[in-house]
Amino acid sequence: MGNPDPAVADIEAAVVALRRSYRSRALARLSERRGERTGRHADLPDAVFELLDAIDWAAARGEPLTVTRAAAVLRVDQPRSSRLVAQALNAGLLRRQADQHDGRRSYLVLTREGHDALACIRDFRRRVIAEATAHWTDEDRAALARLLARFVHDFTALTARRDHD
Repeated sequence: MGNPDPAVADIEAAVVALRRSYRSRALARLSERRGERTGRHADLPDAVFELLDAIDWAAARGEPLTVTRAAAVLRVDQPRSSRLVAQALNAGLLRRQADQHDGRRSYLVLTREGHDALACIRDFRRRVIAEATAHWTDEDRAALARLLARFVHDFTALTARRDHD
């Protein structure tokens, strides 16, 4: 049963480990231990920064998020999404922008402060990745980057297929 290829089992185990690390908020705890969660937004929950990531990701694809769509992307219910948006709005990290085609709908847009906060988070994540791979060769890091991006692309394409495929 299943694929007898041990490499496939190793990849599956690595993906599960990354998912567990993400769910346990390992990076957020590391930033707290290192004292890097300081400043004006240190008291905001991690989910607010996940919201900023989602808004930026969607905007880069030309698919701006509404509160409802943010809930779906973050896999939270509508009231939770609304609370996260309110926290980000109050912190000055995002603003609402009216939909030019439907005045009843508004999109969530990062402010300059939101972009700056997201840049700090990305910088921290990249420093942690650099630290974790510091003993790797440049070729190994480049190979991981290339293969991981390829895997994510192919995995996303496969899992995004509709039921009728």
